[in-house]
Amino acid sequence: MTDGLRRGRASLAFAFFAQGVAFALLVTRIPAIQDRYGVSDALLPAFLAAVPVLAGAGSVATEWLVRRVPASAVLRWSQPVVLLALLGVGAGERLAELAVALGVFGLAVGALDASMNMLGVSLQRSYGRSIMLGFHAAYSLGGILGASLAWVGAHWGLALVVSYLPVVGVLLPLCLVVSRWYVDGGRAPAGEGEGDGEGGGVVFKALLPLCLVMTFAYIGDSTVANWSAKYLQDVLGSSEQTATVPYNVYMVTTLLGRAVGDFGVRRFGAVAVVRGGALVAAAGFAVVAGAPGAWVGMLGFTLLGLGLCVLVPQTFAAAGRLFPGASDAAVARLNVFNYVGFLIGSPLVGALGDAWSYRGAMLVPMVLVLVTLVYARSFAAQPDRYGGGHERPRTADVGRGSYGV
Repeated sequence: MTDGLRRGRASLAFAFFAQGVAFALLVTRIPAIQDRYGVSDALLPAFLAAVPVLAGAGSVATEWLVRRVPASAVLRWSQPVVLLALLGVGAGERLAELAVALGVFGLAVGALDASMNMLGVSLQRSYGRSIMLGFHAAYSLGGILGASLAWVGAHWGLALVVSYLPVVGVLLPLCLVVSRWYVDGGRAPAGEGEGDGEGGGVVFKALLPLCLVMTFAYIGDSTVANWSAKYLQDVLGSSEQTATVPYNVYMVTTLLGRAVGDFGVRRFGAVAVVRGGALVAAAGFAVVAGAPGAWVGMLGFTLLGLGLCVLVPQTFAAAGRLFPGASDAAVARLNVFNYVGFLIGSPLVGALGDAWSYRGAMLVPMVLVLVTLVYARSFAAQPDRYGGGHERPRTADVGRGSYGV
């Protein structure tokens, strides 16, 4: 273990943290953005949907870019663009300016998410043990800070640009400074790419189970983000103030779960952790759906945070293990399904809630999360060509090739 690797790990964790702050500042101030630009309720969904669609395009473009430049270079320049685009959202005055700023934000976020996880996957290979959950814990911490700063801005009635400018002014130079220590990590040693398919490419048949797990995880996550407050207030009869609590609890338990998750992977193996996370998340949805009151509902959202938090980081890590000779391409393609789940989750629950009931709607993401159990073997430490294989509990992340990411 070298000082360069340690600095690379710390600098990448800061990049995850900064992205968590920026994204939370955007999504938690959507009502203020809508008011500033006069975006109608009918037009707002189109604006919101455009961001993940463009982010998916940015992720696809990143797969092409990293064939020509290191992933660290993509991250180094996409993160300042995201921060400046956020500032543009707060500083604009006309609807066209909002559209441009959100478009740039979406494209840059796709490149940022993909390149961050590429570096995380390659660093984990260099470390030889599970560290991926720690990066996503830094993202969760940033999200909590960003949401708190957004609350301060809303509470004091600050203009968007006044809320965003100090944050961007602090984070942007820090991101540029720490980017000096990004480490792209090593390629898989010779002989470790046999599962990649012809020419070291990505076999979509093998990647598909992980794409489905990624989609299901983000359907669950977007359900909590978009519907927890409405569910608590309209279905469980809580006050408006209490209805804001579940998502905060969800974010905190997500942070806690990710902070200790790497130790669980090292002790029990990735398959056991993913299975456990899926079961806990499903239990959370079941508690939410059957809750007699607000406090039991909050218990369900707490379980959701503890369960869902492990799925996304481990899915990226599994893609690197499955395609050790083409991990960047696998991560870029897998990252697209992050946005697919985000696009599907909120409309799906809303449509089912209106047509059936919101309690019943909560059972749908529960079933989808349980499907993860079917694909849990795709997270094994030593996969064969099509994603099967075996894992070694307690040492799943130790040694050459055992965590090929």
